[in-house]
Amino acid sequence: MEADYVIVGAGSAGCALAYRLAEARRSVLVIEHGGTDWGPLIQMPGALSFPMNMARYDWGYRTEPEPHLGGRRLACPRGKVLGGSSSINGMVYVRGHARDFDHWAEAGAAGWAYADVLPYFKRMECWHPGPHGGDPSWRGTDGPLHVTRGTRANPLYHAFVEAGRQAGYPVTDDYNGRQQEGFGPFEQTVWKGRRWSAANAYLRPALATGFCAVLNGMATRISIEDGRATGIVLADGRTVRARAEVIVAASAINSPKLLMLSGIGPAPHLAEHGIDVVADRPGVGANLQDHLELYVQMAASQPITLFRYWSFWGKAWVGANWLFRRRGPGATNNFESCGFIRSAAGIEYPDTQFHFLPLAVRYDGKAAAEGHGFQAHVGPMRSRSRGAVTLRSSDPADAPAIRFNYMSHEQDWQEFRTCIRLTREIFAQPAFAPYRRQEIQPGEAARSDDAIDAAIREHAESAYHPCGTCRMGAADDPMAVVDPQTRVIGVDRLRVADSSIFPRITNGNLNGPSIMVGEKASDHILGRRLPPSNAEPWIHPDWQRLQR
Repeated sequence: MEADYVIVGAGSAGCALAYRLAEARRSVLVIEHGGTDWGPLIQMPGALSFPMNMARYDWGYRTEPEPHLGGRRLACPRGKVLGGSSSINGMVYVRGHARDFDHWAEAGAAGWAYADVLPYFKRMECWHPGPHGGDPSWRGTDGPLHVTRGTRANPLYHAFVEAGRQAGYPVTDDYNGRQQEGFGPFEQTVWKGRRWSAANAYLRPALATGFCAVLNGMATRISIEDGRATGIVLADGRTVRARAEVIVAASAINSPKLLMLSGIGPAPHLAEHGIDVVADRPGVGANLQDHLELYVQMAASQPITLFRYWSFWGKAWVGANWLFRRRGPGATNNFESCGFIRSAAGIEYPDTQFHFLPLAVRYDGKAAAEGHGFQAHVGPMRSRSRGAVTLRSSDPADAPAIRFNYMSHEQDWQEFRTCIRLTREIFAQPAFAPYRRQEIQPGEAARSDDAIDAAIREHAESAYHPCGTCRMGAADDPMAVVDPQTRVIGVDRLRVADSSIFPRITNGNLNGPSIMVGEKASDHILGRRLPPSNAEPWIHPDWQRLQR
């Protein structure tokens, strides 16, 4: 019940922290409320829609009614299991664009520019490019996190990239290397047909050092004495003591909740719930961001999509092929081609992402009634809408109130309409002529701005990328929660290190940047720093004048 470092949350960043601290021979105790990640529904990549919809593995959070999306309450899954959300996510690996991190530094997170974070991305990766090329000098090859590419055996993966090329966009063989912009192969955290979560990559090696242990329990409060964090109080009344520091890595939803329950947050909000104020930090819970996306779905004219496995016997074959051979559709997340584009001239770097899938299906696993089909998940990367996580009560057992406030900025509507129209243009290219029939969603009739807006209101879904609720910034920034060393401003020996500290959401999926935060935070704790990189990312030379 005591260690040098107590980490709350065995998720993406928490596991990385545990490994690096244990590797440095510091004693680490990781508190995780969820249970084991063993079992085929987590470890089999193709089963990804199951764990994120299971109460056993997911906190089960839902948003408050979203006023700009017709009052819908959207799912907000967060992993409640070893590995955290890396054990229930879609396993897509995206670093983010170089300019995202340069913006972090400009926003007050000194030392977090792309030059500073690239060495940590390289340190964490064990990259396997396969036969599709890539940028070896930009990638890491001996880190704990295996990053691979699918076989791309289905011709639709190649049709998507070729359609992007025909539409006038560049092709990139490594969007995580020098050039993000363009169409190309997608990368995934899958190794030898198995989900390569933060638990597999980092936590198990950390436990093997003998310096790290996992304690199952629910953290209800940070114990703070004389302005200094001393440990964590669990739901059963036990206290876990930290000799050096407490590190909160509990997600963009649960990290601000725990801080507020501990008296760190907006003073008026804490007073409402009868919580004594330890540090008045109005930024705790604010600045909530996410990626919202719509699935543009097409019916297929040939029976070559994953729908061929949608019967009982088809799923049984996929399961058996994975179980005994680690091959087939069960051994991949099936997101094997992608695109990153700029939606308009004058935008310096991509603000739109495409996930391509050779199946028309929802994240909850419900297939389109039309049968064979394919889809692209599309949405703006840098929404201007901001929401908040707040306490529902002072009872730690109560879920927090989550208000993303999606689509509350007029420019979000303009950008989302453009995303949908650009996707339709790609699906209309000659490369898809042998495969496409009619549009399933939003549907051929949805052409006007009003009709597209109605489709967004009714069908847009979260990409499950919440972040920003404990924003990192300069120590004198009243809305910052942690300083650039990840230390909570106003409380000693307390840090936050997970996606909640992102000043602004990054391009693409957030698992990679979240793990990077854990990697870099460990060096801040240990008083180390990797030397900055001088690599120069590719920016479209005529971005001010041309959209593609």
